[in-house]
Amino acid sequence: MGDGTMRETGTPELLCEVRERVATITFNRPEAKNALTMDMKEAIYCLVRALEDDPGVGCLLLTGAGTAFSAGGDTKRMQKEGKPPVMEDRQRQLRWEHELPRMLHRSSKPTIAALPGAAAGAACSIALSCDLRVASEKAFIITSFLRLGLSGDYGGTWFLTQLVGPAKAREIYFTADRVDAATCLELGIFNRVVPAEQLAEEAFGLAARIAAGPPIATRWMKANLNRALEADLETCLRYEADRMVRGALTDDYVEAVAAFAEKRKPEFEGR
Repeated sequence: MGDGTMRETGTPELLCEVRERVATITFNRPEAKNALTMDMKEAIYCLVRALEDDPGVGCLLLTGAGTAFSAGGDTKRMQKEGKPPVMEDRQRQLRWEHELPRMLHRSSKPTIAALPGAAAGAACSIALSCDLRVASEKAFIITSFLRLGLSGDYGGTWFLTQLVGPAKAREIYFTADRVDAATCLELGIFNRVVPAEQLAEEAFGLAARIAAGPPIATRWMKANLNRALEADLETCLRYEADRMVRGALTDDYVEAVAAFAEKRKPEFEGR
């Protein structure tokens, strides 16, 4: 990428660069297909939480170094460690880990996953928890959990059911088959599929376009869309009407109307 500001993450296994109001977060273990270590899990949790409060960031873009998004949990480590020694410890760990998909889903900033290749297991769930997914033609998802004798985590069952409906989500989980890029596009799991060499440019361009929008309106729009997954029509209409009235009182609304009339690009300040 370049020309951006690198943010400290606490580990070289996770990188973060902020450019044009886009925070690009990169899983950085290409030699292990970006399999998730505890350091990576802790780092991305802390990073996403910090970026939520950063007014200089308008969109989060998650990707992986090399040829994979992430292979998910580190199965070599799992084999070495065996069963968790204390069930309560594992439950606490899972509650902590599950904050990440919740934060990505409920963040006031739009989130995008850019998939150069495999998104497996927990990483598949993380990609599904983002608002949008842009993928290489070589990308695929695979839930993997059944193959490991596990039932699934990171909210993947909820996110996939919302995207493709209950019957297809159950098929994907019960079979643990890989779902290729073309099928993911057809099912609505991927928003865009592009040649591998165009992925970084396409994903960043989309993220930068979204990040350049009015921050208040974007935040409320995402909240409206999230609410539509759970609330009834009347509730959604009330919230939409409230945010429309409040939105017309912002400086960004005045700037947008002026820019439209003057046929120029608006300059939003989030006020």
